[in-house]
Amino acid sequence: MRQHRTPRLLGTLLLVAAAGISVVGAAPTAAAKTAAPLGQVVPAPASVHPGGSAYRITGDTRIRVDDSPGARRVGEYLADILRPSTGYRLPVTSHGGGGIQLRLGAKGLGGEAYRLDSGRGGVTITAAKPAGLFHGVQTLRQLLPAAVEKNSVQPGPWLVAGGTIEDSPRYGYRGAMLDVSRHFFSVGQVKRYIDELALYKVNKLHLHLSDDQGWRIAIDSWPRLAAYGGSTQVGGGTGGSYTKADYQEIVRYAASRYLEVVPEIDMPGHTNAALASYAQLNCDGAAPPLYTGTDVGFSSLCVAKPVTYDFVDDVIRELAAITPGRYLHIGGDEAHSTSHADYVTFMDKVQPIVAKYGKTVVGWHQLTGATPAKGAIAQYWGLDDTSAEEKAQVAKAARNGTGLVLSPADRVYLDMKYTADTPLGQDWAGLVEVKRAYDWDPGTYLPGAPSSAIRGVEAPLWTETIVTGADIDYMTFPRLPGVAELGWSPASTHDWDTYKVRLAAQGPRWDALGIGYYKSPQVPWPAA
Repeated sequence: MRQHRTPRLLGTLLLVAAAGISVVGAAPTAAAKTAAPLGQVVPAPASVHPGGSAYRITGDTRIRVDDSPGARRVGEYLADILRPSTGYRLPVTSHGGGGIQLRLGAKGLGGEAYRLDSGRGGVTITAAKPAGLFHGVQTLRQLLPAAVEKNSVQPGPWLVAGGTIEDSPRYGYRGAMLDVSRHFFSVGQVKRYIDELALYKVNKLHLHLSDDQGWRIAIDSWPRLAAYGGSTQVGGGTGGSYTKADYQEIVRYAASRYLEVVPEIDMPGHTNAALASYAQLNCDGAAPPLYTGTDVGFSSLCVAKPVTYDFVDDVIRELAAITPGRYLHIGGDEAHSTSHADYVTFMDKVQPIVAKYGKTVVGWHQLTGATPAKGAIAQYWGLDDTSAEEKAQVAKAARNGTGLVLSPADRVYLDMKYTADTPLGQDWAGLVEVKRAYDWDPGTYLPGAPSSAIRGVEAPLWTETIVTGADIDYMTFPRLPGVAELGWSPASTHDWDTYKVRLAAQGPRWDALGIGYYKSPQVPWPAA
């Protein structure tokens, strides 16, 4: 997924330069000769104490890990990032000291927390768990010049500012959702997205696997769901679906980047692809045609039919068996063709099925109009001006023990247009420029909801107008890093004027990674 952007001959010359030999035209710029400020990181670290000499990665640098498999995996990941651009061997070893050290077993740190110490003698990242080491490595990446992300040898130097960062997340749930139902995206495209999310310490990938326009996951006991229900997408075309092996590869790759996959099967509405695949799921026994439009709210499973719950049980059982994560999302939004009484009946029957197969229920916040299961999470997607009654319903559920993940559509829906001129996206929730996506506090956003109920934030990307990987990048960046910061960083660090400067410094990194992004006029991007 990393871009080859430099011709081979130039790469060879730069390799010589990286080794310290003078080459005409290969000298680093003056700006590159100084380390980036220690705190110039997104998300903002909890604590930054700059000081002392910078560390310089050289051809003699080693990546030193302890004997644990987790530390070694993170060390190999780091080496894979650094080797192409530096041209250095960077062996991963469990012997010796100095260089870049990754240490597990730190006491007093949470599972995702880390400490980074940098000085003339080396950089040490310590954590209690491998996830913490991995997040520390993302910080280290951002402290190095943006050219470190390129897949060909660059001139360096590779300096890391001196000092100490102590860091841990504000919330345990920091998510991004990719809708693969409106338009289908390949395993490779999803992996690329995972890598982009990991750079900003996102730890949940919510995959919207079914909707009116497409069913995207193979279910052995109902094979026409994927074979027929997955055969098209918005606007027509061949659609697509994941085999179970495909899905498990996504899950495995996400886990290697310390992201947990949260699969969603939306029900009882948003189900036309399933209804078209099996006539018996319809109350009248007649299958509707496949749907390639973008309307919502017209479809519903037949709540009164016993076969509906056989279907739901089979789907959840098979999906849970290949999902090692804790959560299974059952949708529940925009069920306009289901009466309130039927909706409550449906959720009362379906939530215990999720529990039967060992998973925790997640649903869109309309779930709070029924009776959320014990331990369930409601995902709020309302607007700033959503009715007080609807907000009060969600807040009441939160006071009664339902956890909340916040995804306000007019703040963090990545498919909303930036401005009226944005060529992609929609505007039903309003226009969402970069500042608007960042400038709110999850802890105080929903009136009446206790801060203890907030599990975190998630940025959904619906794909009615999103067709290519380039479309994903353009609508995700630069908004996603701000949402990630809301989920990770202490509320005390949230300040637009300082954030926009740190965000601007990410632009050259995205250029190096081949990420095409929206150059918002709200952000002081560096000159080309």
